[in-house]
Amino acid sequence: MRLVIVGCEYAGTTTLAHAIDDWARETMGTGFRLIHDHFKQPDTKPHGPELSGDELSQFRALSPRHREVMQRQNLYYHTSYPAKPDMTSLLIGLHVDEAIYGPLYYGYGAPGQMGDRQVIAKHIEHRIVQYTPETILVHVKARPEVIRQRMEDSPHGNPVVKGTDVEHVLTRFEEEVFASLLMNKLTVDTSDSTVAESVAKFALKVRPFLTQEDLSRILLYRNS
Repeated sequence: MRLVIVGCEYAGTTTLAHAIDDWARETMGTGFRLIHDHFKQPDTKPHGPELSGDELSQFRALSPRHREVMQRQNLYYHTSYPAKPDMTSLLIGLHVDEAIYGPLYYGYGAPGQMGDRQVIAKHIEHRIVQYTPETILVHVKARPEVIRQRMEDSPHGNPVVKGTDVEHVLTRFEEEVFASLLMNKLTVDTSDSTVAESVAKFALKVRPFLTQEDLSRILLYRNS
């Protein structure tokens, strides 16, 4: 199973990704080797120890040009390549985060600028379609008032989205998901759902997109 999970900050992308990983272990006997959550700056969540305060400050001091180059390399590094059919991957944000947050908050990637993220997004998706067309785009969303309430109740240490931008950002995610070249798409609205209920929604909606390898894993695990 290959997933790209996207959505406005506070919609629940990271929470749902880890819950889906647990679901995969319970359903197939194995989860995802790694969860790649590297696309929200400055906290790009490296594998291993969290970034220190000094490291976050150093990141914030980078120019838009340095950020653009670094994140462009990050995008292409995490994009599909010819791989074994039974490999799994779970990425959060990827090119969709960059297409929205780059121009809005990071100072790069707008149309006509260096590293135009609309152009790069299509490069990324062409590679995904070419090498791993089974990839599923999961759009996680929530109503604006729910997003703002979560911002107030559980603020992130290094937030990206501003409260005044919530409607705009939600609209941009809708636009990017609609325009995506990826054929396998599903939406999970977490507005009124617990994490378990959101995973149940995902599990139901993902069924038509499961590969033969996914189905075989489920069957073998059930009969083990």
